[in-house]
Amino acid sequence: MYRQRFGLSSHVFPQDAQGDSYIEVPGYTRLKRRFDMLCREPGLGALEGDAGVGKTAAMRNLCGQLPRPDYQVIYLCDTAVSPLDLYRQLAVELGVTPSHRRAQLWLDIKAAMLHMVDEQGIQPLLVIDEAQLLGDRFLVDLAGFLNVAMDSRNLVALWLVGQPPLLSVLRMKRHAALASRLAARVRLEPLTDRETFMAFLRQGLEAAGAHSNLFADTAAELLFRASRGVPRRAAWLLKETLMAAHDHDKNFVDDAILEAILDEEDL
Repeated sequence: MYRQRFGLSSHVFPQDAQGDSYIEVPGYTRLKRRFDMLCREPGLGALEGDAGVGKTAAMRNLCGQLPRPDYQVIYLCDTAVSPLDLYRQLAVELGVTPSHRRAQLWLDIKAAMLHMVDEQGIQPLLVIDEAQLLGDRFLVDLAGFLNVAMDSRNLVALWLVGQPPLLSVLRMKRHAALASRLAARVRLEPLTDRETFMAFLRQGLEAAGAHSNLFADTAAELLFRASRGVPRRAAWLLKETLMAAHDHDKNFVDDAILEAILDEEDL
C-alpha cells in the first residue's frame, strides 16, 4: 500500500535488483572491468567488502548481463562445509554424478568443463560467495584443482566473494600458489561520502518511480548517518520509514519518522 501512496512502481533498492533496478555502488565500475576481463580470459578473481556493501548484488547484476547460452553461471554459497562437499556441490551444478572419491570427482568435473568449453562453446563462470568461511584445506586444494593440462589453460572464470579479511588470507604464505593465480582483486566500500550517498538515494528513488523528493533534507542526512553508508542497511531503513510514513498518513519522510524507527531498533 505504501508504494501506491508514494507513486512507486517497485520497492526502492529491491533485494533482487538487476538491470534497470540496480544502482551502482562505488567500485562497481572497476569490478565490471575486471569481471569482463575474466570473462574474456578465464582466471581467478577475488571480491572483498564488509557485509551489506553490495558484493553479491553487484556480482548478480554482472552475471545477469552475460549472454546465454555462451556462459553458464554457477553460484555456490554454502561454504562452511568440507572441501569434498563443496566440490560435490559444483559437480551437481554441472550435471555430474558426484563421486565420493576426490580424485575421481576432480576428473569428472574437469571433464565436464572441458566438454562445455571445447564441444559446446560454453564458458563456465563460478561464483563462490561467503568465501571468508572457506577453510585452509579448500584454499590449498583449489590451486591444484585449477591446474588443467599441465597448467597450460584456464577453464573457468572463478570469483571468490567474501568479507574481510579474504584478501589477507590469500596473501598468507601457505596460499602463495593460489594467490599467484589471482588476476583480479577488487574491494567494495560503504558510501562514506555524503554526496555520493545522496546521489545513490536519489537514483534508487527515481528507479522505483518516485517523481518527487520523498525525504526532507534533514531526514536524508539522518538516513546517511544511521545507515553508515551501507547500502543494505540504507535500503532496509528506507523501506521501514516509507511504510511508517504511510501508516501516519504522511506523503514524505521527516526526522520524527526515521527517529522512531531507530528508537524501535534500540528497544
